[in-house]
Amino acid sequence: MPSSFGNALRVTIFGQSHSSAIGCVAEGFPSGFQIDQEELARFMARRAPGRSAWSTPRAEADAVKFLSGLNPTGETCGAPITCVIENTNTRSRDYDELKRVPRPGHADYTAQAKWHGAQDVAGGGHFSGRLTAPLCAAGGIALQMLEERGVRIGAHLAEVAGITDEPFAARRGDIAALAAQFDVLSDGRAFPTLSDEVGTAMRETIEAARSEADSVGGIIECAAYGLPAGIGSPLFDGIESTIARIAFGVPAVKGIEFGAGFEAARLRGSQNNDPYDIAPDGSVVVTKNDAGGNLGGISSGAPVVFRMALKPTPSIGREQTSVDLASGAQAALNIKGRHDPCIAPRAVPVAEAVMALALLDLWLAYPPDPTI
Repeated sequence: MPSSFGNALRVTIFGQSHSSAIGCVAEGFPSGFQIDQEELARFMARRAPGRSAWSTPRAEADAVKFLSGLNPTGETCGAPITCVIENTNTRSRDYDELKRVPRPGHADYTAQAKWHGAQDVAGGGHFSGRLTAPLCAAGGIALQMLEERGVRIGAHLAEVAGITDEPFAARRGDIAALAAQFDVLSDGRAFPTLSDEVGTAMRETIEAARSEADSVGGIIECAAYGLPAGIGSPLFDGIESTIARIAFGVPAVKGIEFGAGFEAARLRGSQNNDPYDIAPDGSVVVTKNDAGGNLGGISSGAPVVFRMALKPTPSIGREQTSVDLASGAQAALNIKGRHDPCIAPRAVPVAEAVMALALLDLWLAYPPDPTI
């Protein structure tokens, strides 16, 4: 079961939702970087469960413990970084029946078809969103390294159940406005929207779904600015393909688009093309950013922007129709356990981790040509 991604920066995720611990091994982080572990803890807390009314009541500290990769002063030493995060609040008995009666919308049945009972179903096993915690541990380090290089990354809830937040200024190519939006999101707010009013409406909708034993999905918009032009590679190691490969490894992600995305198919070339101009410093810039910061898989110098869609949490309190794999008959399923009525709010830092790991990997593997 492959659980690794990356080229120059190679990340392997390990563990299951209810194993004693989960973690990651990251190879290729540059040496000599001082990790701000307090900042990393704050980043991890944004994803951690059990800290808000709109998430699962399963409470986990998500404290990152480094087993290797740092020297005694806390700097990266060039060796693979190994992180573990203990699982301390599990209730595996809630999942005992799922090998026999699989959850609609979840990977219970496909895992049974592949591993014939050998899979770990507790908490979703290796398919659980719990595995985004070590992804965020590695991504949190990448975020810090990119910030030192002048790259800033942010994300917000763009939509939940048809309720939309204001969009990032990244598609307009307005870096000053985008930086101001990032400042709003980093002001300590508990819910990741630019508009407080929209955030309130989203929370009310999520709570309504919870009260009806149901769930809702959402769309996350993520952007990065400060990435120089010339990073990446055509075809399969481009900006879009690298981000998409990691993003689709995140449970519940069902779609991803860059820049204008699917809307580009409804535009003419004269509308979709981003005109070039010369900035006061002599650099080439685009006057808008429907391309989403990359062309041909290579960064253009404009903000990189993508949106990812997450489906509603499949584990809901309502009775659902499934099958009893032991008897071969249709069966009613009443799910136990603790589940998010909307996974999207806690996936916002996951999108930032995806962006950071992809961009740092590409910078290390395919940097701009210094001769140009």
